[in-house]
Amino acid sequence: MAGSGAPETGGVDASGLNVVVIAGTWHEVITDGLIAGAKRVLDATGATYRVVRVPGSFELPVAARAAFEGGADAVVALGVIIRGGTPHFEFVSSAATDGLTRVALDAGKPVGFGVLTLEDEQQGLDRAGLEGSKEDKGEEAADAAIRTALVLRDLRG
Repeated sequence: MAGSGAPETGGVDASGLNVVVIAGTWHEVITDGLIAGAKRVLDATGATYRVVRVPGSFELPVAARAAFEGGADAVVALGVIIRGGTPHFEFVSSAATDGLTRVALDAGKPVGFGVLTLEDEQQGLDRAGLEGSKEDKGEEAADAAIRTALVLRDLRG
């Protein structure tokens, strides 16, 4: 885990932004921690948001696209993918990453990337913003999404 060099989060006014947090259901303890971190940031910034769940990380891109089609200014995508003994990890990780990138570029709107790609469950617990965690990737993903949405709003006048 990097951890060092991470930007500070919070301290921005995101009033008027409509954000959708989309989270997978695999590894519920970790995912719920990520959602809690995202909600803390969104509550503190004044953004309007809702949380929706999809079965897994593979489904995040299509749900993100629907959120943008429904008027979202930003999406926070949260998921957990843990390496196993088959190539499944690589396929799902690539599909989620490439899909979310495509959705963001096609929509011209930000997707906060909070999809954890892990070697083991402990790495997820360390990054989920839970008591004793070293990092809060849900918080970081939400912060990145709202900051980018604010930059885009400013650039577009």
